[in-house]
Amino acid sequence: MVLNRSWVNRLTGSVIIIILSLISILSLLPVVHILALSFSEKSAAAAGQVVLWPVGFNLAAYDAVVNDSQFFAAFWVSIKRVILGVALQFIMTVLVAYPMSRETRVFHARNVYMWFLVFTMLFSGGLIPWYITIRDFGLMDSIWALVIPGAVPIFNVILLMNFFRNLPKELDEAASMDGAGPWYTLFKLYLPLSLPALATVTLFSIVGHWNAFFDGLVLINDVTQQPLQTYLNQMVVQLNISQANLSVEEIEKLSKLSNKTVSSAKIFVSMIPILVIYPFMQRFFIHGITLGSVKE
Repeated sequence: MVLNRSWVNRLTGSVIIIILSLISILSLLPVVHILALSFSEKSAAAAGQVVLWPVGFNLAAYDAVVNDSQFFAAFWVSIKRVILGVALQFIMTVLVAYPMSRETRVFHARNVYMWFLVFTMLFSGGLIPWYITIRDFGLMDSIWALVIPGAVPIFNVILLMNFFRNLPKELDEAASMDGAGPWYTLFKLYLPLSLPALATVTLFSIVGHWNAFFDGLVLINDVTQQPLQTYLNQMVVQLNISQANLSVEEIEKLSKLSNKTVSSAKIFVSMIPILVIYPFMQRFFIHGITLGSVKE
């Protein structure tokens, strides 16, 4: 019986590994396809001959990306958005999650605020009131229009709050007996013990700000202030080789480019920051999201 159970466990583990491996491969296929398109010839990309390997390998699309000043301007706007947005969300998430993690005997209005937070997560005022509010505050065409409206991510607050509530209460009681105040307890006790959860909510904030495009489309009219994902969403590559002032070398370069290859190159370059950051935070992410979802 023990041998049969052991055999079943090994078989189950093998099946799970195979399924997860297939899911991982399927998730990577679109990225590999985009990368192959970016390195392929114009004719092969237009004919749909590129699948997972470049056809007619060339670097013309990446040469066009390097020389596209608007792309790097949008890239810099997204970097500023991530830095400001993640910092603001981190501060607000911690400052909201810590008091919400207290017992009702300590924070008497906790349940009222909790219901208020959950209600705002489930229901919104709508697109038009959201737009009018941001416009009336004079935030249009500024980086703050992309940062301030999402300064308090409720899901991250609940995740971090549950992590705080999962910490041993004896530590909090010991700090209180030693005369530690709320601020000292937060910065010297809770935050150092909550690195996995903090890394998790930080990763959520980074990915959310980096991938957001709709708010930039609605709130930013100045194309020089649009974030990268908004720029990519509206991107139309217009290649004109009929101008008489182009040199033979420039005409040859343009003849190798197409909308598909240049767009693929820009999309892949825009994915690099997330592909670089995510592996380093993966171990914190798994641990933090598991412990942060244990109890309400």
